[in-house]
Amino acid sequence: MKVILLQDIKNVGRKEQVIEANDGYARNYLFPKKLAIEASKDNMLKLQAKKTAEANKKKAEIETNKEIAKKIEKIELQIKAKSGENGKIFGGITSKEIAEELKIQYKFEIDKKKIVLKETIKNLGRFSAEIKFGDGINAKLTINVQSK
Repeated sequence: MKVILLQDIKNVGRKEQVIEANDGYARNYLFPKKLAIEASKDNMLKLQAKKTAEANKKKAEIETNKEIAKKIEKIELQIKAKSGENGKIFGGITSKEIAEELKIQYKFEIDKKKIVLKETIKNLGRFSAEIKFGDGINAKLTINVQSK
């Protein structure tokens, strides 16, 4: 009997995968525990529609990330920080602060986990950070740290 899995099941298959299961296993275990549904024509069409919608959403997300990456490449983020006489910053500038400044100055909602710094910025000057959107889309951000 062909069934569509509704959850990942160890040693059986992954969610939304169509598998061949024994009739007894499907009727007595998978169906009552709502781990699978029968792979009828109607259910297969629903599954196909869901996969198509997810693919379209992913495609749109990739296009949006590409546009944001192009815009980020062109900007120079200005960050003001308190510093000592020798140009050292009190504390440091982290990816969290960079994400907040991007939101305030340019209205970009970027997760701090996507911002990659080689190390925390601890001096005044120009630095670069990489923003990794996933799917091979990366952008280099120039950061100019100035004294308050």
